[in-house]
Amino acid sequence: MLCDDCKKNEACVHITEISTTGKTDKNLCEKCAAAYGNIVFDADKGFSVNDFLKGIFSSAQQRSEEENIPAQPKAICPNCGMAYSDFMHTGKIGCSVCYQTFGIHLEPLLRRIHGASTHNGKIPRRSGGEIQAKHKIILLRKELEAHVAQEEYEEAARLRDQIREIEKIAGEQVKQEG
Repeated sequence: MLCDDCKKNEACVHITEISTTGKTDKNLCEKCAAAYGNIVFDADKGFSVNDFLKGIFSSAQQRSEEENIPAQPKAICPNCGMAYSDFMHTGKIGCSVCYQTFGIHLEPLLRRIHGASTHNGKIPRRSGGEIQAKHKIILLRKELEAHVAQEEYEEAARLRDQIREIEKIAGEQVKQEG
């Protein structure tokens, strides 16, 4: 198939452009596709996952600058010594402390990639009780706020008591384990 723009070279890129006027599909060669914007082709190197992640991270960094999130160009993890710039280059976190160190920059990125920045999957049985209790409390507090907003105070009081009971049970379990 020939390029839709130059009609000379073989098309190797498919671009779908969605605008207020509608959807437009184009089949382009490398040269014409590169003229469209942030598309870079390197025949020798090829495309890698690290390049993809670097592109995501750099766009997330630009977005965080637009949202007035303070930049941390020289932030270094106190545990493993990994710099934020190393993370941007490799796309890999060094240790669990990196999540806290680079958290302000990682949260918008995780939301964009995964749709959320909190875990919503299976919970291990060993530590599951405490995690499930915290999750249940968070859900009950949201429900409590909704009932208070609707002035359903009897239901809100019932939920408040339920939250206190779960917190009491969770506190006793922590004391027994400790």
